[in-house]
Amino acid sequence: MTTAAAYPYQPVKERGTLRSFLLALLMHLMLAIVLYYGVSWQSSTPVGAEAELWEEIPAATAPPPPPRPEPEPVVQPRPAPPPPQVKSKVEDDADIALEQKKRRAEAAAREEAERKEAARKEAERKEAERKEEARKEEARKEALRKDADRKETERREAERKEDAKKKAAQQEQDRKEQAERERKEAAEAKAKAQADAKAKAQADAKAKADADAKAKREAAANAQRKSELARLQALAGGSGAGGGGVGNAAGAGAGGGGKASPGYADRVRRRVKPNIVFTEDVPGNPTAVVSVQLAPDGSLLSARLSKSSGNSGWDNAVLRAVERSDPLPRDENGKAPASFTITFRPKD
Repeated sequence: MTTAAAYPYQPVKERGTLRSFLLALLMHLMLAIVLYYGVSWQSSTPVGAEAELWEEIPAATAPPPPPRPEPEPVVQPRPAPPPPQVKSKVEDDADIALEQKKRRAEAAAREEAERKEAARKEAERKEAERKEEARKEEARKEALRKDADRKETERREAERKEDAKKKAAQQEQDRKEQAERERKEAAEAKAKAQADAKAKAQADAKAKADADAKAKREAAANAQRKSELARLQALAGGSGAGGGGVGNAAGAGAGGGGKASPGYADRVRRRVKPNIVFTEDVPGNPTAVVSVQLAPDGSLLSARLSKSSGNSGWDNAVLRAVERSDPLPRDENGKAPASFTITFRPKD
């Protein structure tokens, strides 16, 4: 195909065109001469034949002759063919030369035809070779295209397998990470549950210890109150026996707490708040109000819930904190008020 493109087909140039033309012109001239002499040789008058018919004249007296039969038609003899013309040596040489030229012209024409036929066959052969080359080139391109398609298909299949392998590995990695996260979450939940249980146990133990301490304090406070009441009663009995001065002093000691100053409840709340142990998450900011009764020296006589917050855990934590804060601070006059209320909120 490359050779055909580089050397395109061109018709073969004819050779001897001028010589053929001159030979043809010479043959036409000789033919004209021969025709001229031939016509001149045939222009002589052909020899004719004459025939006469004779008939006997009958006599006048003789009887009429019987009728004669119809005479047969006279057949005129055919003219003899002209004698063969004898040609001269010049004419023979001219005929021979003309015949030779004619034969040479026929041979040249035959050679030219053979040459053209050979050129045609050569062109057909080259065209067949060109078509065969084109067919082979097309087959080669088709083979290359199929090979490229096969390689592309193999590459895509390899990529698909590699992607599937990576995806499977990623899924396995995700599964392992998920299992590890779940294991960690379970461990954290377990640890938190254990910590909560431990904190609850500690809180319960502390609450129990606080309750025991409270019971001991209450017992001590009750004993102190009893002894104080006995002392006051003894003082009251002595003043009744010996005069009014001592009774006035005792009355002042018993009721000297009076009413709490405006800022006293806030001072007590600040004293109690660090002792509140409460870890629950309470919605909103509920209010718990605690009513407290104190001795003049600030000792806790009683603490009760006058208004619940709605959360028993918060209420109990506040009461335990008040009990842990015993004794409470005295008021501005140096004595604790007999009774007052304290308000507690978990988010204050």
